[in-house]
Amino acid sequence: MRTLWGFILGLQLFIAGPASAAAPADPPGSGGAAGRVILFVLEGVDQPALIQGPMPVLSRLIRQGAVTWSAETVSPALRLPAMASLFTGLPVSKHGITWDYFEFSRGYPRPPTIFDYLDLSGGRDSAIFFMDESLYQLAKPEPYTDYQLCGPLKPECSPERMVGYIRQYIDKALSGHGFGHASRSLPDLLVLHLPQGARAGQAHGWGSKDYRGALRSVDQAMGAVLDLYRAHDLLSDATVFVTSLSGAAPPWDGKVAWIASGSRIKPGHRIRATVSIQDTGATILRTLGLQTHTEWDSRVIDEIFLLQPPDRVALRKEP
Repeated sequence: MRTLWGFILGLQLFIAGPASAAAPADPPGSGGAAGRVILFVLEGVDQPALIQGPMPVLSRLIRQGAVTWSAETVSPALRLPAMASLFTGLPVSKHGITWDYFEFSRGYPRPPTIFDYLDLSGGRDSAIFFMDESLYQLAKPEPYTDYQLCGPLKPECSPERMVGYIRQYIDKALSGHGFGHASRSLPDLLVLHLPQGARAGQAHGWGSKDYRGALRSVDQAMGAVLDLYRAHDLLSDATVFVTSLSGAAPPWDGKVAWIASGSRIKPGHRIRATVSIQDTGATILRTLGLQTHTEWDSRVIDEIFLLQPPDRVALRKEP
């Protein structure tokens, strides 16, 4: 099954683009590929949110890594189109997802995603945890990708519940028997979607107690995931990316946060390059020692990488 899928997808990628799907390539000046990548996708979080929350975990990632507060999102700046651009490395005009709800008849995105490239590069595992039912549209079956999804239609769904799902996932992955139908080891890429900031701001106001509480809940969930990795001695070689799909209170200028932190990332670095959320995929692949040659518009943000990584000091937990 794995061989047949690889052949079919490889043929699709050959037709879609001029060259191969993914090939090993260390990031320029990165000192080698990171062990694993964690991607946090937030909504309704911008620079002032660090004070309103407060958000100590996110603040620590920024101090220990590279950041821009003016990354470009997509138009329309809606959850599903933006997440599709994040995963396909393409603008809305190319991936074609303009709606913001799950519609079964429309099917999955046709362009290759970051998970396709990870699959073709030797079966690299991915685990994706979504917190909105609209994102079923992106849950394309992949041989080496597991999905867990909950949303507003499930009252019990919360950042704390998602952390519980991740804890269960890690325990099963470490059991030696695998998790679900695919992954039999800890994922090379773990994605956690946390939209509570935007939901609370839209429902109760951007300066409300509910909004501040939502930001704290999001920050605590991020910290809990990092603690899980730390407890299993996985954090020292991991790289953490954080991107927001949307900013907070109006007037919002369409710019969002984009952060990278880890042993191979420049600490305290303000990113000078123009960054788009579309660039997340290519930068993650390069962090994992891979590159893509097909029709992606996603490009690597090279300036975030250190020439030589420090010795296992990444993502330290400050007192």
